[in-house]
Amino acid sequence: MSRTAHETPGVPEPRTAAGKNVVQAELAVSEPVMGRPAVAAADLAREGYLVYDPGLADTAICRSEITYIDGDAGILLYRGYPAQQVAEKCTFLQTAHLLTTGELPTGAQEERWLARIAASTLPANPVWGPLFDAMPAGTHPMAMLAAATSVMTSLAPDGASAIEQAGFDLLATMPALAAHAFARVEDRPRRPYDPSAGYVENFLHMCFGDSPVATDPAMVHALETLLVLHADHEQNCSTATLRLVSSSNAGFFSSVSAALSALWGPLHGGANQAVIEMLQAIRDDGGDLGKYVAKAKDRNDPFRLMGFGHRVYRTFDARARVIREVAREVCGKAAHDPLLDMALELEEIARNDEFFLERKLYPNVDFYSGLIYRAMGFPVEMFTALFAVGRAPGWIAHWTEAATAPERRIGRPAQLYTGPATRDLQF
Repeated sequence: MSRTAHETPGVPEPRTAAGKNVVQAELAVSEPVMGRPAVAAADLAREGYLVYDPGLADTAICRSEITYIDGDAGILLYRGYPAQQVAEKCTFLQTAHLLTTGELPTGAQEERWLARIAASTLPANPVWGPLFDAMPAGTHPMAMLAAATSVMTSLAPDGASAIEQAGFDLLATMPALAAHAFARVEDRPRRPYDPSAGYVENFLHMCFGDSPVATDPAMVHALETLLVLHADHEQNCSTATLRLVSSSNAGFFSSVSAALSALWGPLHGGANQAVIEMLQAIRDDGGDLGKYVAKAKDRNDPFRLMGFGHRVYRTFDARARVIREVAREVCGKAAHDPLLDMALELEEIARNDEFFLERKLYPNVDFYSGLIYRAMGFPVEMFTALFAVGRAPGWIAHWTEAATAPERRIGRPAQLYTGPATRDLQF
């Protein structure tokens, strides 16, 4: 961008073109490795202007080396590796190593990595039982996890100098906290944390004991795949929240607690819960899918098909390609469930309907993950908590990156003020 000679210092003279004001100014441009370049907002601010971007969809809030998304092409990369390849070839804890350190572990590195996680004492801390028992009846599992991670600030160091250990503690403890929440919601007995078992196997055992869900390799593989594909997703709402909170020098666990609250929303991590609730509502109304597909097409009808389309992806969700096959395998093993049958029929309708194809409203990861969790026997309230278990590596990686960034500043977005102009108070 260039600035014309007759512009005065301060606010440049607006120009009009095609009904819009046009400002010419010299702005620095940053080129990423992949993706769109960015202009420096600070340069524009020196010219007297703000960037107006509701939702920050077109604002880069940081430089990051962790995850890259190309929504038009349906690409998701973890440190450069396609996420679907990582999900097919790596365990969740190998993925956590990749995201938090930058590389997949060698054999010796993986042994040390697993040992550090298994050595954490936080999952078996006696505070958890009384804490979860004290939660009022009906408390959502996400509220429980947010409260529990806040408590972790008093149980373990979590500042910048202790972030490595805090990361191991979070990876070790999140499944235990989710299992405590599950026991509280379902009024089930608590089972001990066993670090010698596999990560996913241990969690399923804490939830379901020795039932087939906890011992079936297909169920273990399904949950591991979901955890890997939920591990990180660039600057989404909860990760951006974590970065914003951490920018005030708040501790790691406090930042995670804030991220959990952001993840809870039905437009974010709660979308998988919303899918099942939508299907239940359709069934309660007679199960006429055609009626609800027509409602979804009607611009004047507020009904939305949950689990279709995505804020970022303009084609098939990169993660959904993998999870779709896992969902079909798991649903085939589950007891007959009319909601699962409805979901698969709805998927078939949408994947062959020109209205959805033209608008690129494909089933997304939330559509399939809800089906898998339900087939396993998790109640709908637990769906977002399971998402949170998988997202822990991404939060560790982003908090660490933000804490060590050379451009680190406290987050303080600007605004366009639209209230009353200055006026005198009169009686």
